[in-house]
Amino acid sequence: MVEEKTSHCDGLLQSLALNYGSHDEMLRAVNRLKTEKQDITLEMLNNALDCKQDVDLLIRTGGDKRLSNFLLWQSAYAELFFTDTLWPDFTSKDLEKIIQKFTKVERRFGGLK
Repeated sequence: MVEEKTSHCDGLLQSLALNYGSHDEMLRAVNRLKTEKQDITLEMLNNALDCKQDVDLLIRTGGDKRLSNFLLWQSAYAELFFTDTLWPDFTSKDLEKIIQKFTKVERRFGGLK
């Protein structure tokens, strides 16, 4: 039902990962590629991952300030926001505040000013 209602959307992408671990995802990707007879490139590894999109904004709820094995490869240049609010209590207003802050961030993707 959600897929039907959002099938026309082509802007933001939201990912919800349940029972997910980055280490397992990376091992699966490497095992998919290990039969290649050439050097593995970044593009090949990206395409072998379960989640192929880079993360722009990662929100961690519940007060923890760690990634906890979540989208480690894809979050290389993500902007990280932490909130003490627990996930069940996280509201659309909380999200709006974080998105407002995110829009003011100067993103450098690993480069210097």
